[in-house]
Amino acid sequence: MILQIHKPVFPLNAFIENLVYYEGLHTPHNLDRFLPDGNTEIIIDLTEKPQYIYDNETLQEIQTCRYAWVSGVRTRPITIPSGRGSRMLIVAFKMGKAFPFYPFAMSELNDTVTGADLVFGRDVLDLWEQLLAAKSSERMFQLVEGFLLQQAGDAICEDTSTRCVDYSLSSIINKPTLRHLQRLSDEIGYSQKHFISLFKEQVGVSPKQYLKIMRFQKAILATENKEFVQWSRIALESGYYDQAHFIHDFKLFSGFTPNEYMKRKTSLLNYIPVC
Repeated sequence: MILQIHKPVFPLNAFIENLVYYEGLHTPHNLDRFLPDGNTEIIIDLTEKPQYIYDNETLQEIQTCRYAWVSGVRTRPITIPSGRGSRMLIVAFKMGKAFPFYPFAMSELNDTVTGADLVFGRDVLDLWEQLLAAKSSERMFQLVEGFLLQQAGDAICEDTSTRCVDYSLSSIINKPTLRHLQRLSDEIGYSQKHFISLFKEQVGVSPKQYLKIMRFQKAILATENKEFVQWSRIALESGYYDQAHFIHDFKLFSGFTPNEYMKRKTSLLNYIPVC
């Protein structure tokens, strides 16, 4: 297997977590349940073979993806191929930092996977052809960086509203509790309605919904490298008021009860084998 991770430099490093290229992945299963993680990606498939999204319950194909597609912030899990035999280049944005590269509010991508050509037009298909012709992963990373800078233009410059959402995101990620969110609304200097509108435009979902995703992520991170866990303690430490709300959110975001999740999970966070 080939796996290469590239960290962009200024100014893209403020918006992009990684560019990831891989091929030759071997997995013992075909499909993964991909859990909501608060992230946004551009996925470029460097083959001509279609990829599919599957129904979470029936595992029937429900959407075809070709060449390149974009994935918005998710509030529900989706079932996707495990990556076996794929050749992919993925743009992994930093949380809440994808908006300068898109021609519309990020809320339009909430819980959707959309063909990248419908977002970026012919430019992304030209990029796909250039990537196929590239002789090295380093050249592919250069091409993707050039494409991203072109798409962002002047929008890559931060303003007051961007800093406000950045501060809010950092606070929610570090302390995902409803009480903290209520205090945050008083700190930022905007009306609650305007703050929620800004947050949804730049991140994709409301602050409260994002908090729920981060709270869930804190809970599953607490189970890593553990065979036995005390769910009541994890629920409390992750910001849940009671175990009933914890179990409800856990099933909503993963499709499994906490105990079912523990039986299925692997070392790869947020990817649960289902078939």
